[in-house]
Amino acid sequence: MGAKIISLFLFIISYLFFIILPRKRTHVAVIAALLLILTKAVSFKEAFLAINWNVMGIFVGTLLVADIFMKSKVPAFLAEVIVDRSKSTGWAILFICMLTGLISAFVENVATVLIVAPIALSLAKKLNMNPMKMLIAIAISSNLQGVATLIGDPPSMLLGGFAKMNFMDFFFYKGRPSIFWAVELGALASFIVLYFVFKKHKEKPQIMPVEKVVTWAPTVILVGLILCLAVSSFIDVGFSYMAGIICMLFGTFSLFWEKIFFKDSLRNTLKTLDWETTFFLIGVFILVGSITLTGWIEAFSGFLGSLIGTNIFLGYTLLVFVAMLFSAFVDNVPFLVAMLPVAISMSNNLDINPSLFLFGLLIGASLGGNITPIGASANIVACGLLKKEGYLVRFRDFIKIGLPFTLAAVSAAYVFVWFVWSN
Repeated sequence: MGAKIISLFLFIISYLFFIILPRKRTHVAVIAALLLILTKAVSFKEAFLAINWNVMGIFVGTLLVADIFMKSKVPAFLAEVIVDRSKSTGWAILFICMLTGLISAFVENVATVLIVAPIALSLAKKLNMNPMKMLIAIAISSNLQGVATLIGDPPSMLLGGFAKMNFMDFFFYKGRPSIFWAVELGALASFIVLYFVFKKHKEKPQIMPVEKVVTWAPTVILVGLILCLAVSSFIDVGFSYMAGIICMLFGTFSLFWEKIFFKDSLRNTLKTLDWETTFFLIGVFILVGSITLTGWIEAFSGFLGSLIGTNIFLGYTLLVFVAMLFSAFVDNVPFLVAMLPVAISMSNNLDINPSLFLFGLLIGASLGGNITPIGASANIVACGLLKKEGYLVRFRDFIKIGLPFTLAAVSAAYVFVWFVWSN
């Protein structure tokens, strides 16, 4: 069996198992990557080079900073202040969702949900209300804003690494408004959806402040990380190494700071990090690298190109909404890694600015996960927290909020990207 057939076979089988066994996705990705090397479909050197180590550095380093930020209690304290000063429960929930989005732009989505969820659950208990809609809104808000900046979510990191975009490029890229503004326009549209979901809660929330800030130092560290990433974007303009190194340096500093301040052992801190997603990313990079090296990406791009012909608008629309539909059921990380080279190839075939397809793909793939409870890790975590509280989230319960929220956000961002980047 040739390398080309082996790579495609393992790629398809792996993606099927990602859907069938989502809890075993890391095992599947790593085993498939090892099989590619053992069968010599790719060499060890090719597999190593297929991994975007800059993205890996950003991901792991940011996780370490997010860990101490969460333990500092600053986000929880801010959430309580917002609730206490809101004129009604409905607006308190909406402001909590806005705070969730703000945090999620700089902290990984799952960590953001874990930071904010206890406040939402506390508010629900004090008001004797079902927290289901509140937790769903928090999860989808974190997924939405996570894509607004380079360090907010793995898909953004993947795009940044692939297109060599730096931190500031997510705000303005080549002199034009970039991803951040598309996402914020989507956030404004989706906020209207959440307003109609929660507007009936007109009672004034009464919540006793219980959270006290342990230390402001992690907030300073997080702000320092963001500033350093912004400065590095003027030095490492190709986004090849510096962002990953900076994040790992800040992460290492956070690790030792946590040991000194919180008296935690390094071993326990490292054990609690999201190593599953880390190794999952490595495995997926190798899987997608194998089908790129063996020519399958180029062939698939040609197939899509034959479907759309020279109709750029049709190609863009298909890419955005097919990505949205797929990511509602399939993890957006492997999907995005597989589709980024396809978007580039399609852009080259149509002789257009690749940013149009790349940004559209990122929006569809990242926000589509908000449709279902299995579409994103933050959704799964939120549903798990609700289950512990005795609330079972059914598919239709989630979709009632997730689907209109997603359609509003994607549609607004989709129109913005088209008008800014279509010529």
